[in-house]
Order: sequence, then structure tokens, then C-alpha cells
Amino acid sequence: MKTIGLIGGMSWESTAEYYRKINEEVKNRLGGLHSAECLLYSIDFEEIERCQAAGDWESAGKILGNVAGSLEKAGADFIVICTNTMHIVINDIQKKIHIPILHIADATAFQIQKSKIKNVGLLGTKYTMEQDFYKSRIESQGIHVFVPDKEDRERINQVIYEELCLGEIKQSSKDYYKEVINRLVASGAEGIILGCTEIGLLVKPEDSEVPLFDTALIHATEAVNMSLGDT
Repeated sequence: MKTIGLIGGMSWESTAEYYRKINEEVKNRLGGLHSAECLLYSIDFEEIERCQAAGDWESAGKILGNVAGSLEKAGADFIVICTNTMHIVINDIQKKIHIPILHIADATAFQIQKSKIKNVGLLGTKYTMEQDFYKSRIESQGIHVFVPDKEDRERINQVIYEELCLGEIKQSSKDYYKEVINRLVASGAEGIILGCTEIGLLVKPEDSEVPLFDTALIHATEAVNMSLGDT
């Protein structure tokens, strides 16, 4: 079993789901008292969020690169960044280490391909929805990605940072997200990427008429595949 190095805390609410899912997967596959060999470095999200808001991705990359280096020194065999948005600095992180990083968009694209879906809607932070670092990675696999309009993007982002990252689950926000999903489906989406690791805390598969791709669960499962050598 390879040791998983988790960069968490962005937010810790979804990082807890990573830890739970990874250990459940290992237990289910290996049985008995087996659990995952993993190292978790949980950072202070306030510091990272300030970098995001200021557009200071260079500083954020340095912070996370140093964290990845610490995990490598501690014995991690590969890195899992427990957030979609901060894959924007994956190249900066990779420069600081000699072990691979399991990209969340690659894991997600693989699951979408398995479902034979070609058109997907993307929900996430405004950075993930509006910048190219994530969408282009999915689209390179022959999948068309489209996002909500600007007003919806702003409100989706607000719910993530002001509610979900603080552990607040509101029915009104759930209803709103379902409305956005329905609009994306009406525009041609055959599936929806929950492209922020907190969204799966709010929206569940039964809330959508099309498949939901919960990136936190997909990423955690693929981490176990990599740890156990199960491809």
C-alpha cells in the first residue's frame, strides 16, 4: 500500500469527507481492520483565501508547494490536493517535489468518460468556473464543459465560501443549486460536475435528473486506486 499525502483544510469540511471515503474504500477492499496509510497536512484556509481574493496565486503556490515538500519528506508516495480550485497552482507545487500529484480533473474526466457523457455542466468556485485551468483539462478528454451565467456563478461562489466552507447547510441554497442544475440540463448538460469539494455536502444524487460527478468522492476513490495499485 502506497502512502497518500493529503493537502487538506481547503476547507476542512470537505477534507473530512476525503479521510472518511479513503478509509471506507480501503476497508471495503481489504476487509478486516485495514485502513489507509495516509498523511494529512491541514492548512489554515484563511491564508489561502486571502491569496485567492487578491489573485496572488504565486504566494498560494509557494505555500502549498512547501506543504507538499513536507509530506514528501514525511514519506508520502504521491500527493492529493483536497480541493478543485487550488489545482490552479499544481505546476508550482509539482516543482517543489519529486513524487506525483493525482489531478482531480483527470480523475473526474475518467469517470465522465466511463458514463459515455459528452456534455457536462460545471459548478464550483468562481475561479474554477471562470478560469481555464480546470475546464481545459476536462475538455482535453473530448468532453464539452459549460458553466452557469455570471449571476449564478457569483451566487454559487458566495454559498461555497459563506456557507459550505463554514459547515452551514441551508435548504434555500440547496433549492437554488437545484434550480441552476435544471437550467444547465435544459441547456444540454447530460451530467453535472460538482467541481468544488464542498458542494457534495449540499447536493446529492437524488437532487438531479442527470448524473452528478462529486469530485471529492471521485478523487478520494482514485487515491485509493493509486495507493493499492488498482487501475
